[in-house]
Amino acid sequence: MAENSQNKLNIRLHVYDEDINATIDRADEEYYRAAAKLISERYGAYAQVFTGRKSDHTIALMTLIEIALRYEKELVRNDTTPYDNILSQLTSEIEDALNK
Repeated sequence: MAENSQNKLNIRLHVYDEDINATIDRADEEYYRAAAKLISERYGAYAQVFTGRKSDHTIALMTLIEIALRYEKELVRNDTTPYDNILSQLTSEIEDALNK
């Protein structure tokens, strides 16, 4: 159990206009800080345009949608299923040719 707690780290993330305390895996600190920075930048961009016309909640949701859209596009871009299918087909054809 002590080993597990040694891998944890208490950090304070500054996200837009708020500090958030988090206990994270030590190896993930860089990702948490980068994520907080991305959220702050994107929320700030939306807030600059929409403050006074949209609620803070709506601005936050717009930020989340943009970041989720990036994530979904990256998932599709890194999808290896078509390559796996082609490799399986080629492997099958090679094995059939060798067995003849």
